[in-house]
Amino acid sequence: MTKITIHSDCGNSPKKEFLKELNIAFATGNSDFITANVTDKIVWNILGDKKIEGKEMFTKELKKMEIEKITELILDRILTHGKDGAVSGIMKMQNGKEYAFSDFYEFSGAKGTIVKSITSYIIKL
Repeated sequence: MTKITIHSDCGNSPKKEFLKELNIAFATGNSDFITANVTDKIVWNILGDKKIEGKEMFTKELKKMEIEKITELILDRILTHGKDGAVSGIMKMQNGKEYAFSDFYEFSGAKGTIVKSITSYIIKL
């Protein structure tokens, strides 16, 4: 079971709530929720590592990530404005490693919550 810690300012708007749920889905391996909420042409740029393009490749990458279990997800900050959003926090892994992350999201439009692109910065602590 993944422990989830969310700071109090992380859920007072519909888009913030969505980004909170999306990050929880990443941490718990709920790839169905994630893939249902991205465009067919999703681009995920994990800086310094790889760039994943298209829903098929994105789904394959999510499946690979399920092998590494996240034991704790700490969401420090969630920001949204128009068609942009950002989330930062810490992931603690089952193998004892910890990572700080910041993800920047671009939505397909200012009104919706379908993700068009993600840029991820990940630092091993």
